[in-house]
Amino acid sequence: VQLQASGGGLVQAGGSLRLSCKASGHNIGNYVMGWFRQAPGMEREFVAAISKGGGNTYYAHSAKGRFTISRDNAKSEMYLQMNSLKPEDTAAYYCTAETATSTLLSSRARSTPRSYEYWGQGTQVTVSS
Repeated sequence: VQLQASGGGLVQAGGSLRLSCKASGHNIGNYVMGWFRQAPGMEREFVAAISKGGGNTYYAHSAKGRFTISRDNAKSEMYLQMNSLKPEDTAAYYCTAETATSTLLSSRARSTPRSYEYWGQGTQVTVSS
């Protein structure tokens, strides 16, 4: 599956952005999907993940209450609605996909980049103070 992330940009603190991840090549209903982010000089960190059917969602502590992950399998798209953005949210955001449902079964597994096989290119989010 090929993944294409979009929707990043420059926003003031407190603002909102909606990231999209367009999948192609396979039925995305066969994939667990997620978002990670990476700031310069930092390791890639987990943001959120969603089950194949969209019924289960998981968030990093930093994203809970502010970000919402969702998916539309009919459109082959996944989204990340980000509200109340903070300067520390500044990073390149990557969408990812994995066939193994077991990826979501533990906090450690779903938050580890190595658990995911497919990655899109990053979309830059910059939050000014």
